[in-house]
Amino acid sequence: MNLYSLLRRREESGDPIRIGVIGAGKFSTMFLSQVRLTPGMRIAGIAELDPEKARQACLRTGWPSDSLIKGDSIEEVNDAVRCGKTLVTEDARNLIQAELDVIVEITGVPEAGTRHAWEALEAGKHVVMVNVEADALLGPVLARKAEEVGRIYTLAYGDQPALIAEQVDWARAVGLEVVCAGKGTRYQPEYRYSTPETVWGHYGFTEEQVASGDYNAKMFNSFLDGTKSAIEMCAVCNACDLTPQEQGLQFPPAGVDELPEILRPREEGGILERSGTVEVVASERRDGSPVDRDLRWGVYVVFRAPTDYVKRCFAEYGMRTDSSGRYSSLYRPYHLIGLELGISVASAVLRKEPTGVSRAFTADVAAAAKRDLRPGEVLDGEGGYTVYGRLVPARRSIKEDLLPMGLTGGARMVRPVSKDALLTYDDVSLDETTLAFRLRKEMEASARRNSR
Repeated sequence: MNLYSLLRRREESGDPIRIGVIGAGKFSTMFLSQVRLTPGMRIAGIAELDPEKARQACLRTGWPSDSLIKGDSIEEVNDAVRCGKTLVTEDARNLIQAELDVIVEITGVPEAGTRHAWEALEAGKHVVMVNVEADALLGPVLARKAEEVGRIYTLAYGDQPALIAEQVDWARAVGLEVVCAGKGTRYQPEYRYSTPETVWGHYGFTEEQVASGDYNAKMFNSFLDGTKSAIEMCAVCNACDLTPQEQGLQFPPAGVDELPEILRPREEGGILERSGTVEVVASERRDGSPVDRDLRWGVYVVFRAPTDYVKRCFAEYGMRTDSSGRYSSLYRPYHLIGLELGISVASAVLRKEPTGVSRAFTADVAAAAKRDLRPGEVLDGEGGYTVYGRLVPARRSIKEDLLPMGLTGGARMVRPVSKDALLTYDDVSLDETTLAFRLRKEMEASARRNSR
């Protein structure tokens, strides 16, 4: 609880944390709104394929126009650092090579995120990985690379996986058994087949809202069709040594007061296959009626009292428990994504600690067909028209050679696959020259060796 003091010290010393941001979407814009108000931090550069988009994001959040300069070279980034300006560039690679402390990757594209993180670590930078898609695909590999070069690779505080990891760490650090961890979302079974054309109708957004510019159809559809939930829970499993259920996510309707009763093992009266897993709870029931005290925007951890004495303490301190009195939960009703991201930056640079990091390959996100797929069709990745992501145990993914969701963008079908079936590598033709593909195959080979 001393990050603010450490940041003030950096500010007073005239040596603020030098930050490079890659990507200028909603998450990035929220971070940009806060970082200029935080002592001890400076945005040296923002890399965005559309530089004007980055500039407008800064202006919209209150940045003075004269604080932004254009440029592309490493020298120009370094000059911006020295004169207290922020350089806006198209060139992420030059930003990565400049005199910075940390790179914040916010593109949301698995291949781009992998490449940026890898190059940043090789250049001696810490990496805050907002791009949870890349982490779900290759988090353990990137974390191991960071260890090798003596830098920090971390999930992004404010996003749900890091907040869940914090709650899991709290529970374990005080000696409680973690039964289940996760988040809430809006969910109905039919949403799994939603496309960018149907997404706004499901959300109930008006044409005026969509026209405001802050709404990306594929991104919002990924939240709706369950893919983003699978990706985020994969990151949580790999960071917290939790194991997915064999059936994946069930999305049970549950309010905060119901968490201990519903999210306990089946033999205890709950719905879980096992203890030590993840689940996403729905904010509305299957008939569309709202769940009382829902957790749509929040995160939670369910834990079990290890002794009768602790069980008694739960009752004495007014904790909501299941009917046995042994299971209880802690939850946070909201998350503020980019507004909170500075916690990860400060923790990585000043404490040399991640706010959640992939430690093992226990979970994966496999691609499933949204409709019958034919040879010759090209997959359009997360939130698109062709596939959705399902959370699976990593051992199953490796055994069945399942196609990870993070490699589906641009993949070409070579065999027919029926609606809802999981795709395998044999069903598609992939670009095998990419860094993400190469690192992924190396990670899978290592997992196979370790399982023997």
